[in-house]
Amino acid sequence: MISKSALEQLKKMYPIGARVVLVKMNDPYSKLKSGDLGTVACIDDIGTIFVNWDTGSGLGIVFGEDSCKLL
Repeated sequence: MISKSALEQLKKMYPIGARVVLVKMNDPYSKLKSGDLGTVACIDDIGTIFVNWDTGSGLGIVFGEDSCKLL
């Protein structure tokens, strides 16, 4: 779980429309790889950062499992 304050900070750090680069995804079935680029679409109430990846994927970055960084 993510605290309310941590969620607010995450939303400020990754606003809708921000460009990100994937650092790590802990999903053996995903075709995304480190270095893939995308645009933040939204962040849900549990801290998942949904990204429209340039590869066409819409897979989210799971809080505490995966990581990305701002460009």
